[in-house]
Amino acid sequence: MTPTTHQSVTTTVHPDGIAEIVVDNPPVNALPVAGWFALASALDAAGADELVRVVVLRAEGRGFNAGVDIKEMQHTDGFTALLGANRGCYAAFKAVYECPVPVVTAVNGFCLGGGIGLAGNSDVIVASDDATFGLPEVDRGALGAATHLSRMVPQHRMRAMVYTSATATAQELHAYGSVHSVVPREQLRAAALAVATQIAAKNPTVIRAAKASLNGIDLWDVNRSYRFEQGFTFELNLTGVADRIRDEFAGTDKAARSGSEG
Repeated sequence: MTPTTHQSVTTTVHPDGIAEIVVDNPPVNALPVAGWFALASALDAAGADELVRVVVLRAEGRGFNAGVDIKEMQHTDGFTALLGANRGCYAAFKAVYECPVPVVTAVNGFCLGGGIGLAGNSDVIVASDDATFGLPEVDRGALGAATHLSRMVPQHRMRAMVYTSATATAQELHAYGSVHSVVPREQLRAAALAVATQIAAKNPTVIRAAKASLNGIDLWDVNRSYRFEQGFTFELNLTGVADRIRDEFAGTDKAARSGSEG
C-alpha cells in the first residue's frame, strides 16, 4: 500500500482496492480553505484510480470534522476566505457524492457543519458510540448543509436542529436508518474497513454502475440544493451580521486580524 499526503489529508490505497482517506488537522479538524480543496482532490484521485473499489473516509483526533476554520476567515480581510470556504466545501461535498465508487464514512466524536456535508453525501456511515451530528451554522452567521442533514434525519427534526443548533446522537441516526452501525470508538476504523471489504469483494464494474445508478435516481440534486443554501450565507455576509457573529465566536476584531489559527 502506498500512502500519499497533502497537508492535512492522507490517502493510502490498500492491496484489496480500499482507498483510506484520513483527515488530521488538530485541534478539532476544522479545515482551512486549502484543506477542503485537498480533500476534494484526494477523493477525485481515488475515484479516478481504476484499482480503487471503495473509499473509507475517516479522521484522527477528537472528532470527525468541525466545519470550516472560522479563525482563518476572520483573520482574512474581505470575502476571499469566505468565497474560498464556500467553494472548497462545495468541491469536497461534490467529490464525495460524485466519487465513482462508494464512500464509507467513519464518524468519531463530533460531526458539525462541513462534516455533515461529507457524511450526508457519503454512501455508508459508520459511527462511534460517542458521535454526535449537528449544524451550528445559525450560531456562526451562516447557513448550509441542511441539504445533507436532510439525508440523515427526518424533515422536522432537521428543521429543529437547524433553528436550535441542537445535535443528534449516532444512536438516534442508527434508529433512523441513516447510520449503518454504531461501535465503540476503538473499533470504528475496523468496522468501516469491514463494510468496505464487503463492497471491495464485489465486481468493481458492477459496483461503479450501482453508484452511478443510485445517484441517478436520487430525489433531488444535492449539488444545486447546497449551492442554493450558500447564496443565503453570502447574503448574510453582505449585511454584516455574519461577520459580527463570527468575530464573537472567534474572539477577534478587524483591527486584530493578522494570520490564521488552526
